[in-house]
Amino acid sequence: MLRFNTYASLNAFAAGVAGLLYAVSFVVLQNNLWSAIFLLLGGLLAIPVMVALFHKLRDVELHFALTFLILGILGAAGAMLHGAYDLANVINPPIWAISDLPSGIDPRGFLTFGVMGAAILKISWLLGRGDIFSRNFRVLGYVSGALLLIIYLARLIVLDPANPILLYPVLLEGFVVNPLWYLWLGYLLMRG
Repeated sequence: MLRFNTYASLNAFAAGVAGLLYAVSFVVLQNNLWSAIFLLLGGLLAIPVMVALFHKLRDVELHFALTFLILGILGAAGAMLHGAYDLANVINPPIWAISDLPSGIDPRGFLTFGVMGAAILKISWLLGRGDIFSRNFRVLGYVSGALLLIIYLARLIVLDPANPILLYPVLLEGFVVNPLWYLWLGYLLMRG
């Protein structure tokens, strides 16, 4: 019988891979179909991971843990909706498409980057209060949360993805920090 921790761990591993594949398809390949699919999958895979983290942190401070759980699920749902929106537009492009118009579901990545960044920052802070997992893992979480917030804020101001203000945080978060955070978390959850 599959235990939930194992299930969440496998989801964390898969979310790390999906995050890396999203970065590759979005930045390197510039393939809208695959980037939409991996964004959608990454959000779907993140939900059980957030629930597993809530279970670990609820005894540290229940109300803070519940707050980050809600934020984490909103961020994951935002990624799923954003990916589904992009996927629908790739499969059946609208006749009157306006390329710079933000998504009504997740404008400029508010949920995907902004809310998820806030959730990961809160998770890292609460992990520290409970002395759960290693200090290095918590620091990586702080870096990931901060980069996600920077990406969201940069997307509000800078529309050109090649602009270094947006490009460098995207490269660091997408290719290194976010996949590493999920893969490491998958390992930690697997250990129990």
